[in-house]
Amino acid sequence: MARSSAPAEVPSHFLCPISLQLMRDPVTLPTGISYDRAAISRWLAAPAPAAARSCPVTRAPLPPRPQLTPNHTLRRLIHAWLASLSPGAEVDDEDVAAALRAPASGDEVGALLSDAAAARVEALRRLRELVAECEDSRAVLESQDGVFDALSRVVSSGDACSTAREEAVGVLASLRIPEPELAGVAARHANLGEALTAVLRSSNLKSRANAAILVRSLSEAAWPAWVIGLSQELLAEVVRVVRDRISARATKAALHALAAVCPYGRTRVKIVGAGAVPALVDLLLDDPERRLCELALTALDRLCTCAEGRAELVAHAAGLAVVGKKVLRVSEATTERAVRVLRSVARHAATPAVLQEMAQSGVVAKLCAALLSEQCGVRTKEKAHEVLKLHARTWRSSPCLSPKILGLYPS
Repeated sequence: MARSSAPAEVPSHFLCPISLQLMRDPVTLPTGISYDRAAISRWLAAPAPAAARSCPVTRAPLPPRPQLTPNHTLRRLIHAWLASLSPGAEVDDEDVAAALRAPASGDEVGALLSDAAAARVEALRRLRELVAECEDSRAVLESQDGVFDALSRVVSSGDACSTAREEAVGVLASLRIPEPELAGVAARHANLGEALTAVLRSSNLKSRANAAILVRSLSEAAWPAWVIGLSQELLAEVVRVVRDRISARATKAALHALAAVCPYGRTRVKIVGAGAVPALVDLLLDDPERRLCELALTALDRLCTCAEGRAELVAHAAGLAVVGKKVLRVSEATTERAVRVLRSVARHAATPAVLQEMAQSGVVAKLCAALLSEQCGVRTKEKAHEVLKLHARTWRSSPCLSPKILGLYPS
């Protein structure tokens, strides 16, 4: 589309109250306020007590799952306005294309799903495009009987080509699959883990990211037996997603997946054996954004509940130092998880060399500071105090601690 120096002024009622962007897929809440579907869906999905869930504009309370009614009138008005723009008006081409795109019909989606179930690449690719283009089209696909099983069969099929499996994974990763469906998919398709391992090894970075997202969803919803049965190879590929930093979305999904499978002892040891601890430490060394930092420390905290995880952390040249660095640096949640990791090490892996390193690297100083900080909750302060008390004799006599830090040391 041609550009001009004077951008077109978007009418205010065409802008989403949340994103302040032109609405691509306007929907209306029961309060009568319209939003872009993607923005209000993110708002409603954000963690919040049911009693605190409200309309962003009116602040009126909302039910746990409020109905999002497509606002076809507003959509038509936006389309008409876009069509009336002069050829030189400055509006993002992708916004125009998305807004002008009508949702797919049930018959169209059903026919595509039938072809997709036969592992036809073009049909799978078209389904993925429809889901990405329009929320209404995604809802139509999600409503099709047997959609999740059909696509999962393609992923786990030995007859489907690698491209078809990757496209099927891309569609599944884009769908909102109910937890009972996810658990059923994992139970009915015994070789799904092996198939996802193959996709995670793909040279296509987007396919690897989609596979990580699907592994996360399955790990959080599947029966414990499925999680415990995950192979070392699959876990190693999930760790590799963290190490390779494909994208922030893929890294978050991989960290969520690791945290979800960590509670199971045998799986935890497998994850450590797959190199998760050095990968998490290296991620923390890069000072990732807040949410990535919190997720990395959550996984590290769970891995350090086993001897193998603690051994890997103290063996890393920067392991204890980077965990200590995150105390009082990123968020209250990060501080709490970092202190938990340090507590695990102090209680179960405190050799003289480890205690000396904790003093030299500033970990002890950070724990002392945490006791006096308003950023720390009561439980975090109790854990920090426990660690400092546990090794008071060693650290109080350490030449690595300055008089200032010793002045902060609890009596």
